[in-house]
Amino acid sequence: MGQFTPGPVFTTATFIGYVLGGGTGAVVATVAIFLPGFLLVAASGRLIPRLRSSAIAAAALDGVNAGSVALMAAVSWQLGRAALVDTPAILIAIAGAVLLLRYRVNSAWLVMGGGALGLAVHSIRS
Repeated sequence: MGQFTPGPVFTTATFIGYVLGGGTGAVVATVAIFLPGFLLVAASGRLIPRLRSSAIAAAALDGVNAGSVALMAAVSWQLGRAALVDTPAILIAIAGAVLLLRYRVNSAWLVMGGGALGLAVHSIRS
């Protein structure tokens, strides 16, 4: 389902909840998909500093962090290869990176601006 509905798995859960149960289903599905993560973070808030005091546990946490960064880099690479297919897309990506890294523009504005520019380029080409 997540591959053909818009947005990530979280949005997909809300969408499926809506399709199956209307507004109430969407709310229940959204809470159900987010709640376990929130509870895990809340429960681990006091545990992580204690784990960091152990050399073995700290090394394991560092490994998990490194693995997470590697997974994000691999997914970013794949998304970049799929999305950056022409000159306008590459230029929009470079402009977005500069605005984010140099000027610290909020990423939500960058996503909306990139989408608007992409639509504008598409409408000009069509």
